[in-house]
Amino acid sequence: MSQLSKADIYLDTNRQISPISPLVFSGFAEHMGRCIYEGIYDPQSPHADERGLRSDVLAVLQELNFRSMRYPGGNFLSGYRWLDGVGPRDQRPRRRDLAWKSIETNQFGTNEFIEFCKTINAEPMLAANMGTGTIQDAANLIEYCNAPVGTQFADLRASHGYQEPHGVKYWCLGNEMDGPWQIGHLDAVEYGKKAREAAQMMRWHDSSVQLILCGSSHSEMPTYPEWDRVALELCWEQVNYHSMHYYAGNWDGDTSSYLALSAELEEFVDTLTGVLRYVKAKRRSTHDVYLSWDEWNVWYKDRSGDGQWTEAPHLSEEVYNLEDALVVAQWLNVFLRKSDVVKIACLAQIVNVISPILTTRDALLKHATYYPLLLFSRLAAGVALDVNVIGPTYQTKKFGDMPLLDVSSSYDAANNTQAIFIVNRSQTERLPVELHWQDCTPKSISAAHQLSGTDPKAFNSFENPNRVVATQIAAPALDGQSALLELPPLSFTVIEVML
Repeated sequence: MSQLSKADIYLDTNRQISPISPLVFSGFAEHMGRCIYEGIYDPQSPHADERGLRSDVLAVLQELNFRSMRYPGGNFLSGYRWLDGVGPRDQRPRRRDLAWKSIETNQFGTNEFIEFCKTINAEPMLAANMGTGTIQDAANLIEYCNAPVGTQFADLRASHGYQEPHGVKYWCLGNEMDGPWQIGHLDAVEYGKKAREAAQMMRWHDSSVQLILCGSSHSEMPTYPEWDRVALELCWEQVNYHSMHYYAGNWDGDTSSYLALSAELEEFVDTLTGVLRYVKAKRRSTHDVYLSWDEWNVWYKDRSGDGQWTEAPHLSEEVYNLEDALVVAQWLNVFLRKSDVVKIACLAQIVNVISPILTTRDALLKHATYYPLLLFSRLAAGVALDVNVIGPTYQTKKFGDMPLLDVSSSYDAANNTQAIFIVNRSQTERLPVELHWQDCTPKSISAAHQLSGTDPKAFNSFENPNRVVATQIAAPALDGQSALLELPPLSFTVIEVML
């Protein structure tokens, strides 16, 4: 560790990065494992409401306040026939889902998803199948969802009990089409042309929709970032967002490097930002495209993906520990620091499958990662600030010297409030930290919250559900334009300020 004995964080509300898009606090629900069935929808559960939705799951999702929800996939999307999931339930076909080798009952489909989104107050984000699906299928789906009655698919929606259009604004043009594992995988040129034609048909139905192009599935893909450049050049004027996916993991058991992973996440954003700027310049365009990080999470302990041709198999039910929660907190810091270009981010996924919450038929558990998600969703609003941090560094095997602190801050001018989000990456050392407000004297520090522990592998379980939780701590005292606090190792701390 470097010789500095304390850290200083300098804050100035005039030093603004960009407004924080509320859509960075979004989720993703895929027909995979037990996310939909036994997660969102479980008529057999004692917690099921009259629609079969789990009321306890709905309550937790409302706490997290996901602003939009991506559906129905994921790899599942590329073999999905949307017509299977609408109409009378007793007439819906049971099918083999090739993506996860599972049996899909289709008891939950588009209209049930729209009802679910309304219940948790999330904007629906639907995806069109660009694998086995055709551009006509995509156009039919948007007519079904968004057109007024009077034509075939809008009238079909009305016959299913929904006279008024759903008005779905956000649409994904397929999923991970760069991946050889994807059903109907295409190369960049094939995909770009198909996505462009689908986009045009969809916009002819509804010119107000916001379209999201498939970007690289991971920064380690052999076609990255060439795929992104080619697809964007073909579709630039037709789309509003470009997707990026990334799943993190401590594969090597190297906690020091794992806790510095924000370096890799920021490099991923910076590379794609460069691609966006290049394509815009090359096309001499005045149109802007932003990034949609519509799959992100920690995923490495349970990579199970073979459902053995069963219904709602237990797949990828990751157990999240303290170090995972600290990585999630830093990821959210990155969303704030890159708020000028990252405008959508969807946590993958929202229940059971690589999720902050886990269910049994009659109970629910909040994993460690639930708490940073909750605090950011509640408190990060307004604009992101460019924070200056001066403090000690430590050595990592993967990234070299890295700061011990990872910090972001938001400023909400409408309410004159500020939130400061701080991760202490040290595994052993407490660190004194002084906050300095450079442009004002705060009225008060209204609250402080902290998630911390001594064991990076500590996790919550049904037997011990409160082992890793965020608690409210004593707020540091203000001394004019500064405040001093001491951060424990392996900690995530949030400071609420009235300015």
